[in-house]
Amino acid sequence: MNRNFVHLHLHTSYSLHDGACRPEDVVQAAIDNDMPAVAITDHGVMHGVIDFYKIARRRGVRPVIGCEVYVARSSRLDRKNEEAGTARPHHLILLAETDQGYLNLMQLVTSSHLEGFHLKPRIDKEILAAHSKGLIALSACEEGEIASHIVNNDYRSALRASFEHAEILGKDNFFLEIQSHGTENDKKINEGMSKLASETGIGLVATNNVHYIREEHSDAHAVLMCLKSQTVMSDPNRPRFQGGGYHFKSTADMRALFAWAPHAVTLTSEIAGRCDVQIRFGDMHFPAFPVPGCGTARSYLETLCATGLHDRYGEMGPVTPGNHRKKEILDRARHELDIIQQTGFANYFLVVWDFVQFARQSGIPVGLRGAGGSSIVAFALGITEIDPLRYDLVFEGFLNPDRIVPPDFDVDFCQTRRGEVISYLRGKYPGRVAHIASFSPYSARVAVRDATVEDVNAQPSEVSIRMIRASPSGSRIESSR
Repeated sequence: MNRNFVHLHLHTSYSLHDGACRPEDVVQAAIDNDMPAVAITDHGVMHGVIDFYKIARRRGVRPVIGCEVYVARSSRLDRKNEEAGTARPHHLILLAETDQGYLNLMQLVTSSHLEGFHLKPRIDKEILAAHSKGLIALSACEEGEIASHIVNNDYRSALRASFEHAEILGKDNFFLEIQSHGTENDKKINEGMSKLASETGIGLVATNNVHYIREEHSDAHAVLMCLKSQTVMSDPNRPRFQGGGYHFKSTADMRALFAWAPHAVTLTSEIAGRCDVQIRFGDMHFPAFPVPGCGTARSYLETLCATGLHDRYGEMGPVTPGNHRKKEILDRARHELDIIQQTGFANYFLVVWDFVQFARQSGIPVGLRGAGGSSIVAFALGITEIDPLRYDLVFEGFLNPDRIVPPDFDVDFCQTRRGEVISYLRGKYPGRVAHIASFSPYSARVAVRDATVEDVNAQPSEVSIRMIRASPSGSRIESSR
């Protein structure tokens, strides 16, 4: 890996209403600046990791997978002591060095939402220590614990926290972060970090707190923050970043800013070179249905299908030259079962049958949309109420052996009782059930509408136009739904 600077502290649009960098633009910026690698470290989430990883690998840039986590000042389980702004959780940058580190990072972020969420998703040092293997940590921005102690003139606490983090992560896996955004605390923090590095031997690394790609995007980013806080640009109390330069700076920019610490600039490339996560796609991680007795998923599916066909079509009598109906039904069922077995999705059909059966037995309204209605096996199992033979539906539109992709039953449950189905699944398949989030990028029309308000002093229409022009294909401002 070359000695160019590498960004290790960067927020994409998945840091909702805070970052304004699209993953594809981050990778392009790295290429344009001859950087061999680049990291994304969104606030408390990893929503953009897969898109970023695929784009970076495809374009020959090493993806460094990270997250800027929130660390509770006491326990992540404590919901009482962090109400006030003075007791907000500290920030910490975590980067996955190895595949094990990637797994640990996912576990930490998951736990921060399921266990530690209070205003923000939080971890604590206890769980960090339990899942620290394969991770590299940076002390983060002014909101980091060590930087906060330096700002408060508490050098002794900063020293103690430095040793504590180095002990948790390993001395070679923890680094003291310095930044230069022209804030009144920058100089004080950087001097303190440099002193700590000299006294402790912990590495000093230069980063830029990137929230948008180009410098001229700062106005668009300011509008984005106003959308988040429901304020206007003319409001003197609106949230804003102190100083400036929160864009994707070049190696030359960073060398000029940190001419007094050139080793801190080149260290970013060394850290990035250590981070080599390999994400494998195409592997199935679906939970296994507990087949009763000593049977297999295929044999149990066949048994259920035979019973279901009898229930659906009644007694069809023996197969005779004149009984074409039974032959058609059985041939179609065998054809589908062969494809299901060939493609390895017998277990999937059983799991879907299981929770649909639970819903029906519990009196929870359930329905099916999409191509799953073309399966006679699904009809026999009661997953769907559509007879594919009656409507001449082709099974291969749902599951095709010549183009094997996971089938997808679009099952809908009653909105007021769907939680019962989710609870059932969580109990039967612990640790294997998750909600899926979807993200909708702002179109130009919606961005202008949301950014335009009745505030003559702010001239929002002009700002809105700049906001859209900042990204030719529409600003990647994300909103969850």
